[in-house]
Amino acid sequence: MITALGEILIDYTSKEPDIVEQNAGGAPANVLACVAKFGLPTAFIGKVGDDTQGHFLKEVIEEEGIDTSGLIVDKNYSTTLAHVSLSETGERSFTFERNPGADTQLTKEELNQDILSRTKIFHFGSLSLTNEPAREATYEAIKIAKQNGAIISYDPNYRALLWESQEAAMEQMRGPLELVDILKISDEECELITGHDDINVSCKLLLNQGIKVVVITLGKAGALIGHDGKVRHVVGCGSTGVVDTTGAGDSFWGGFLYSLYNIEFEKVDIIQLAECAKFANAVASLCIEEFGAIKAMPTLEQVYSRLRGE
Repeated sequence: MITALGEILIDYTSKEPDIVEQNAGGAPANVLACVAKFGLPTAFIGKVGDDTQGHFLKEVIEEEGIDTSGLIVDKNYSTTLAHVSLSETGERSFTFERNPGADTQLTKEELNQDILSRTKIFHFGSLSLTNEPAREATYEAIKIAKQNGAIISYDPNYRALLWESQEAAMEQMRGPLELVDILKISDEECELITGHDDINVSCKLLLNQGIKVVVITLGKAGALIGHDGKVRHVVGCGSTGVVDTTGAGDSFWGGFLYSLYNIEFEKVDIIQLAECAKFANAVASLCIEEFGAIKAMPTLEQVYSRLRGE
């Protein structure tokens, strides 16, 4: 099973001047939706408000086949909302309603330990590190999953508006690195995480910290893969046209984790990881051709068709 912990929220996306679309979002939930669509067992751990948006989110991810027994519905807090603006090229910018937001209020006592004890891959992001008590809960979940043999996956997803300062973000986003087996960052986040903007230097520095697999996403240029002292660039997969880049990185990571799931992790090599990235690039290329994130996740048939060049 692949389990993710963190934010699940509503994306209100402006499609036209007078039309706003409501979509389920949040990076960890997006990753799971991709994996679930490909047929692997998944579970989500987090918190939503006992409000219309929270019940909508729970319903959406249940329809995707994601186990929600670790999702807490809390009457004391409101579900986090994100307002997404799209440029003409499909690039997005965000503003948030998160004061404090139910996702930040998950406590370590509320963690579903049964799920954490059974998961093969445990994935989390950095937005659960912005506030207490979710920060403490995140570290506790990592500890439990790791004690039970899970592979720890981390995506330090930077959203400037959700941090007190860039310095605070850098400190907290770097905090879990020593606990992580697999790391995904974008090329834009390299300097925040490593202090260097050169992707090759950043990749090697992260590998030297003991992270087994480092993946730096490069947008349409593909991804840089690092493992066992080796670095390899995997070219991107062409898209028929960008509509909405929301969820692009999450769909990539869902595809990557899906590909990695049945490989013996302790024996994985750079060639196998490059194949995982090739598959993930195809997934992302399809996701950005549709609006939204969760509802834009492609099917396996679509991915294999894209890989065949059809």
